[in-house]
Amino acid sequence: MPRARDLNIPLDGTPGPNNAITDVPGVEVGYTTLTSGGAKTGVTAILPRGKTGVGKACTAATFSFNGNGELTGRSMIDEAGVLALPILITNSHSVGAVHRACDLWVAKHFPKVAAQWMLPVVGETWDGYLNEINGDHVKEDHVFDALNTASSGPLQEGNVGGGTGMNCYSFKGGSGTSSRNVQFGTKSYTVGCLLQANFGRRNEFKVAGRPLGKDSKAPNPMGTTDWFEREAEGLPKVPEGSGSIIVVIATDAPLLPGQLQALCRRVPLGLARTGTSGGHFSGDIFVAFSTAESAASIASKMPYGPAKDEDIQTIQFVPWGHIDMFYEAVVQCVEEAVLNAMVAAEDMEGRDGHKSFALPHGEVREAFCT
Repeated sequence: MPRARDLNIPLDGTPGPNNAITDVPGVEVGYTTLTSGGAKTGVTAILPRGKTGVGKACTAATFSFNGNGELTGRSMIDEAGVLALPILITNSHSVGAVHRACDLWVAKHFPKVAAQWMLPVVGETWDGYLNEINGDHVKEDHVFDALNTASSGPLQEGNVGGGTGMNCYSFKGGSGTSSRNVQFGTKSYTVGCLLQANFGRRNEFKVAGRPLGKDSKAPNPMGTTDWFEREAEGLPKVPEGSGSIIVVIATDAPLLPGQLQALCRRVPLGLARTGTSGGHFSGDIFVAFSTAESAASIASKMPYGPAKDEDIQTIQFVPWGHIDMFYEAVVQCVEEAVLNAMVAAEDMEGRDGHKSFALPHGEVREAFCT
């Protein structure tokens, strides 16, 4: 499938080899996509250290730009700056099923990890326009499949995984990813992003500063503003732009939990580049983690019993005075991942004949032809 850069969109920064979150060494991603019958949904699984590294902690942090949504496990991450289990993304009404299935998967493959306690991170966005959201479509096996098939390398985008039934700026939305190289002295670090895009109103949409949403000729069945008219047509009685976005930021740079939260706080700047003003009905919640060994060591060592001198821990981390290059990478990644999700998405017909139309590639190419 084409990506944003294939449509001549001028985007900043230098991507990694796959321009994906999997450019961060060790990160693996898997999808389960459900499109049969009334199901237009799925599961996305992100394993920070791959399938062999479950239970090995990363430093981590979260941030909620708008709390009209859900991301489980946030309280422990915010308390201790620790993430050790997979991150999964699905639809709003499947959070419980996905959470329980993740527990069972970890218990099956990592019994020593499961014997302590498990706090999987499960995020959601609402796909009830296209998906039978109360149809209980996401099952245990679907979560297992997403986790078991997770891999590194290039990733599918658009109508896949948890993003299958999502909409963005009243075009078809879905799953998107991107990455950036960050040069730090003689070392090269990677910042990667994966997101589930399901937010924004059509007239807000911008590409590289150009307001393409207002003049798009693509049909917009989600743009009706009269709620009673929507109800009479059998459409969900919700305003345009409802839905949410979950963003996962990964890096191999050694960053403290407070620094990772600062990266999360820059996510809205990348979203704003695509036009959104951050509507009330959108749950915009973000999580970031670092796989750096020097950072992970402080999260992994859990001394018990009487305190001893050797229990004191040390950590290496990027100085705050050099953090701006990572902020820039996050903003660039998030902007491009949203555009990648929309460019890769295809027209979809869902429940009760509801339709969502993809961003017209020709309109984008025409805007940036030289």
